[in-house]
Amino acid sequence: MREGRRMPDKDFAALLVLLRAGLWEREPDRWEGFPLSAGAWERVYTLSRRQTVAGIVFRGLQFLPDELLPPSALLMRWVVTADRIEERNRLMNRVLGNLYTLYVSRELNPILQKGQGVAQFYACPLLRESGDIDFYFTNPVSFRLARLCMQARGIGVEEMPDRSLSYVWQGVEDHTRLFDLHSPFLRTKAARLEERWGYCSRQLSADVPVDITVPAPFLNLLLLNLHILKHALGWGIGLRQLCDMARACHCLHGEVDAREMEAACCSLGLTRWTPLLHAFLVEHLGLEPGCLPYPAQAPSAEPLLDIVRRGGNFGLFLEGRSGAGRSWLQRKWQTSRSFLRNVRFARTYAPREAFWLFTGLLRNNLRSTKTDN
Repeated sequence: MREGRRMPDKDFAALLVLLRAGLWEREPDRWEGFPLSAGAWERVYTLSRRQTVAGIVFRGLQFLPDELLPPSALLMRWVVTADRIEERNRLMNRVLGNLYTLYVSRELNPILQKGQGVAQFYACPLLRESGDIDFYFTNPVSFRLARLCMQARGIGVEEMPDRSLSYVWQGVEDHTRLFDLHSPFLRTKAARLEERWGYCSRQLSADVPVDITVPAPFLNLLLLNLHILKHALGWGIGLRQLCDMARACHCLHGEVDAREMEAACCSLGLTRWTPLLHAFLVEHLGLEPGCLPYPAQAPSAEPLLDIVRRGGNFGLFLEGRSGAGRSWLQRKWQTSRSFLRNVRFARTYAPREAFWLFTGLLRNNLRSTKTDN
């Protein structure tokens, strides 16, 4: 951590030490605060679950000397958690392979976004906690046919506010846009970047025995960048998505031209946001500066660190995040509060995108009001 920066609290600092060890397969880079008390170990374990990085932190434990390991009872719970993460990944890989093969057999030609496609960048892919399986369709006809294909198999579907589809089956989602952008002007610019850089096919793992189409390295890094920004502006973002970005930078930096990436970020209004993201990746996740998409870092990662610590994975642990037992009006109020809480952050780091994001939120709320009435 660079001189002059405020340290995270002791529990979160210990989490980051172990996370860096697991992320980069190396001994911890700091020993301050160790050994941890039994209570501190419980809190670190809970934090790792909330941030959905329990598997990577478990990997980090394997680089500790025996005398610094957590109590045996907690260690056994962590082993069980890691086993479940691996089993879930194997299941999701099978689902991905089967569903992708089905879509391709119908000539729907989806592109895999984030998630299981990013796991390939990890030293131990099965220890990265899986989320959804996100497919992007460049053709609206293919998007509609994919929905019919799923419904024909008795799978329920829910249309999301951004017009994407969420299936009631194994966390599968279909999208009509590659990038998480709300500004129509920025979407036009992003479409030109998408057309220029395109896609590539890769075999992701032995569990997925087919070549899967994924965004090309340039688009992949930009996609991950914008996905993190989207959630940072909303309910919040957790460590897992930032680890995804760090590992992708590490694996893809030799395949991306730094000047091209800087120009793309400039055209998309990310000249303040991206240096902040870079600072977090280097300062808190241990990414080598030479692996950054281009060499720009903010003086401090503190504004992003505050968001990460406050709510956990996608802000799921923020007060009011759960909609259980709340009326429609209460849920909408809590959603609006989450965005308003980050207004200063949004105006500082992504003002153009923030304006259209908040406008879209208001429009969706009004649309929901009319529907409910």
